[in-house]
Amino acid sequence: MQSFHSHVSMSLLSVLLLLSGCTSTLVRDEVKRTAGLGGHCSGSEWVDDSSIAVLPVPVVAFVTPHIDLRDVSSEPYLNRCGASTRVVNREVSVNRLACMPAGLTRIITLGVWQWCPARVTWSADVLGDIP
Repeated sequence: MQSFHSHVSMSLLSVLLLLSGCTSTLVRDEVKRTAGLGGHCSGSEWVDDSSIAVLPVPVVAFVTPHIDLRDVSSEPYLNRCGASTRVVNREVSVNRLACMPAGLTRIITLGVWQWCPARVTWSADVLGDIP
C-alpha cells in the first residue's frame, strides 16, 4: 500500500511540474504603480503558435529545429489598452498547455509541422488624463 501511495505522489508531482512549465510570461512589471490610474484593461484570446521544421523532410524533421510560424509578442495585446506611455503594471503571459494534445499533429506530419493553440492573457492599468 505504501508503494501505491508513493507512485501516486510521484505521478502527481510529475504532472504538476510538467504543467507548470507550459506558461511563459512575456512581460511583467515588478514595480506596481498605484497613483494616477484611470482604469484597468485585461483580456485573453486563443492564438496559433504553430511551428514548422527548418528542414521539412519527413522523419528527419523530428531531429531538426523548429521555427515559429507566428511571433507571439506582447505589443499587439498591450496596444489594445492604449499608448505604451500610458500603460503601467503590465503583464502578458502565454499558456501552451493545449499544445500537448495537439502535438499529435507533429506525429501525423512525420515531424514537419506542429499545430499549437496557445492562450494569451494580458492585463494592465491605464493612466488617467493629466489635467
